[in-house]
Parts: sequence; C-alpha cells; structure tokens
Amino acid sequence: MVAALETRPFQVLDLRGISATALGPVLEQEIQDWRENFDWDFRHLSELIRKLMRIQALNGYALLADQEPCGYAYYLTDEHKGLIGNLYLLPACRTVANENRLLGAVLNSLRSNPYIHRIESQLMLLSRCRREARPDAKFLRTWGRHFMEIPLAQISGLAPRAMSAPAVFMPWDDLWQEAAAVLIVEAYSGHVDAAINDQYCSVVGSRRFLTNIVHYAGCGNFFQPASYIAIEPVSRRLCGISLTSMLADGVGHITQICVAPSLQGKGIGYELLYRSLISLARAGCRKVSLTVTAENIPALRLYDRIGFRTRHTFTAMVWEGFGHGMKSEKALLGK
Repeated sequence: MVAALETRPFQVLDLRGISATALGPVLEQEIQDWRENFDWDFRHLSELIRKLMRIQALNGYALLADQEPCGYAYYLTDEHKGLIGNLYLLPACRTVANENRLLGAVLNSLRSNPYIHRIESQLMLLSRCRREARPDAKFLRTWGRHFMEIPLAQISGLAPRAMSAPAVFMPWDDLWQEAAAVLIVEAYSGHVDAAINDQYCSVVGSRRFLTNIVHYAGCGNFFQPASYIAIEPVSRRLCGISLTSMLADGVGHITQICVAPSLQGKGIGYELLYRSLISLARAGCRKVSLTVTAENIPALRLYDRIGFRTRHTFTAMVWEGFGHGMKSEKALLGK
C-alpha cells in the first residue's frame, strides 16, 4: 500500500495557492478524526482556518495528490520562534514521506527567516517514527507525550487528602493572570516541559501562553468554573493553579496544572486536580483529558493514581541550532 502511494504524483503548494473550498473535504475529515481520536470538537478551529485562508492570511502549505488537496500544514511566528500549528493528511495519504513533504516545506520557510532561531511543534496526529527520519534531524530533539483521560464515573472514590503544607484554594480569576505567569516560570525552571515550550522560560512568554488558553480556543474553550488557584495563607503568594477547558460537550480538559517547586509533593497538586475534576463532573462532563511529557514521572504517577490512562502517544519536536544557509524553496519543492 505504501509503495503504491509513493508512485502517485504528489505536489506541495503554498496554501495561498488553493481555496478554502478546495481544502474543505480535508478539513471535514480532520474534524471527524479529532472527534474519534480525542473527543475533541475541532469545528471552531477548522472554521478559523477557513476564514484565514479566504483572506490569504495563513502561512503554510497544502499537499496535492492527483491535483486534489489531501493534506496541509500551517505555521506561526513569534519573535525568534516558529510554531508549526498543525499538520494533517487524509488517512489514504498518511505516510511519513508525505508528512515530511509538508514538514520540510514549513521548516524551509521558517529557517529562511533570519530572525527565527527555534521551531516547535506538538502535532498530535503525526505518525510516530525515529527522529532520524524527520527533516533536518541533526537540529531536532524529540520527547514522547501522552494524551491521557479519565471517565468521570470513576472519580466517586476520590476525596480530599491531608496536605503537608497549608494552602487556601479559590476559583480562578483573571486578576491572578500576572501572578500565574510568574508561577509558571518558577514551576518549570529546569523542567523538561520548558525545553519543549520556551514560553515557560519567561514571564512574557507565560503571559502569552495564559492569554492563549484563557482567551482563545487553542486548547478548547476555557472553563472558569472548574479552574482553581492555591494561595499560601501567610504570604498570600500564589503557589498553584489548575486551569480547565471544554473540548466538546461533556468533555473537559486540564490545560495547565503546576505548583511552586518548594511545595511540590505536599498534596497541593492533588487537591487542585481533585477540585477541577469534581467541578467538571458537576458541569456534566463524562470524561476529562490532559497531556503530559513521558519524562515527567512525578506527574505521571499522580495521574495514574487518580485513574487517568493513556489513550494516545505523540511526539513533541524542537529544531534549534540551525544556520540560514538554506536550499531554496524551489529546490525543496522539487520545482
């Protein structure tokens, strides 16, 4: 089957060279795949992609098979960094070679920008393969990530636990956003997730991260009623957060949970997660998901103890250390 696919005439084109209507069947299949694989309602993001394509404001590439679109990828830039926002291929054309055709085109465009020194991606529908099989592998680092979920029918046995450090828990309020940005930098200092997402490395970056998950639908629609903060009672310092979203009707998601390093392992993270899960269940959720890096053993142990199970494993990728002596785009696209 793969050999037959590779004999087809595939072509990579700039997204601005095709219409949103032409890409429509690909986007519709993608909506179905996100629903089946993750219980994630992708319709809002799909409509945003269509709108941006209509005004030719989306940077990226489409893959054509026999002159018909069968996949696409788009990217964003943020000062020194490029972010591969999405890469999707129809199941019939989903091979590592075709993924690399789109990845290569995106990487070439981003690396040709002299201001870009880092490229990140967390593509949940990308095939897993050896790092060496990806474009520009000599600049690439990879990490395994787990998409985990728990049916909320299982949380009836959960209960608050005694904590070895005092904390006061309150509902999330946007007034805490600046303090939360500072906490994220502190919590992820030297952490593997800061190597995957460099927004965790600065307060400015963490502000952008929080703005994205609270005010935009990148990780579902933010759900304030199940989002909580933890505060040290004496200093009144923010020491923990658990932020949630809705991926679809009846499906919640933990978008961020972290605790100040000096208070980790003292039960605050468990209490935050417990409160978020109970609140999501009361809001009618049937299940809740989250993502976690495979190297984050303490978090994995907590999630496993509560009842989360891995549904899907994907790869986070970061390209760094590249120069700007690039092959031309025409050479890359085989023109």
